[in-house]
Amino acid sequence: MAGRSDLLRKGESPQQATFLELFFDLAFVFVIQRVGLRITAQLERPGIAEGWGVLPGVGQTLLLLMPLTWVWTLTAWTTARFDPRRLRVQAVVIGTVFGVLIMSAALPTAFGTGGLAFAVAYVVIQVGRSLVFVVVLRGHEHQRTSARELVWFALTGALWLAGAVAPDPTRVWLWIAAAAGDYLAARFGWPVPGLGRLRVTVWASAPAHLADRYRQFLLIALGESVLALAIAYTRGLYDVESTSAFVIGFATTVLLWRIYFYRAGQILADAIAASQNPTHLGRVAAFTHGIMVLGIIITAVGYELVIPRPLGHIEDAWIVVILGGPALFIAGRARFEYVVFARVSRPRVIGILLLALAAPLMVFMPPVLVALTAAVILAGIAATDAARARKKPLEAPTPPV
Repeated sequence: MAGRSDLLRKGESPQQATFLELFFDLAFVFVIQRVGLRITAQLERPGIAEGWGVLPGVGQTLLLLMPLTWVWTLTAWTTARFDPRRLRVQAVVIGTVFGVLIMSAALPTAFGTGGLAFAVAYVVIQVGRSLVFVVVLRGHEHQRTSARELVWFALTGALWLAGAVAPDPTRVWLWIAAAAGDYLAARFGWPVPGLGRLRVTVWASAPAHLADRYRQFLLIALGESVLALAIAYTRGLYDVESTSAFVIGFATTVLLWRIYFYRAGQILADAIAASQNPTHLGRVAAFTHGIMVLGIIITAVGYELVIPRPLGHIEDAWIVVILGGPALFIAGRARFEYVVFARVSRPRVIGILLLALAAPLMVFMPPVLVALTAAVILAGIAATDAARARKKPLEAPTPPV
């Protein structure tokens, strides 16, 4: 029992991410890049974006992003529960990195020849992690947690594998059912007859560590957007128009960073610690970070569309991407603000409305001016944040629950 207890992360352990966790996050730089490239490829198909034929392909990409996001989440929970300095925990995390790389490599062809590689890697990651901890935690209370997860990942894994060998559209429906099963099982505590259901307490036991992990994941998304921006610029002719689009894209990324971190992004752990229901608050905070990361990915796709052709023809779907990415980010950030402060600032709501109202007018504008419109609205939100905070003491968290 002592050896098994040594696997657990101690309360006095450092709450910052370890080098192992940072190494794990590197795999998701590749994930985000592949997701963005897949969406961009759909939008760049001639004539597709104008007729909204892009929607099925983008929907498929978002479906593939769900299991990858779930792998990151459960690995973050694993290193919040267990000590990453232990060899067996390190082996699980490094094995997960390898599986994520396979899933990412298979992502472009996951609805074709790469489907089996994508599904097998995902199932091995989820079932393998649960099985390892069922074995190494014999006699410990956490063994029941891993056993519940093992049962459910085996059940949904059958759907993932069946979908991998099924033709379209059967594959899509089987994978939608599998993804829904993964999330609903976790939401209700992986209920299993004889084992009961789990009450997730990881947010209550390690709020500072998980808050740090989610901040880092968002920074990874921002870092990947900078990479996408630079790569897109290398595809241009380095003329005034492309350079202007590049500058606008960089300014947009800086504004997203500024809007996130001031100030709710800095004090999530304090908000959870002050909450009467830290598990609920943590779950909502995790969801809002997922929305913000998706907004960053879509915003980066907009860079890849605008920079090589700043004065070209603007298609309807491109307008949705260029304005919708920042709008999605602001929507997630507004919900996150409510988690920390029990309020939503009016500039965020106004910003979303302005982005929506501007969209119909953008059909007459070149792509670079559409991107500039999004950047100006974001700048307005950041400026109001700075004006509100000027000469005032730093605000303490006031979570709603």
